[in-house]
Amino acid sequence: MDASLSEVSSAAAVSSLTAILISLICICISWWALQNLKLDLVIRHPKGPQGKLLQLLLAIVLGKFVADFIIQYLGYTHMLRYLF
Repeated sequence: MDASLSEVSSAAAVSSLTAILISLICICISWWALQNLKLDLVIRHPKGPQGKLLQLLLAIVLGKFVADFIIQYLGYTHMLRYLF
């Protein structure tokens, strides 16, 4: 009983660590991609602290959506083994 509980907890830990790393990587990629966006067309002072904060929040939101897609896709591919 203890061995199966240990296996489940280690699988959950690996899954959580994978999700955290994927989320951070996607947020960093989103930040990098948003550096090329011309925010001066939308906001008054894109180089100011509020402009940078908006860019950071946009990167977090975009990165979260991309990370959720990747994590769900990985979950679906792991479930495919139960199909056959």
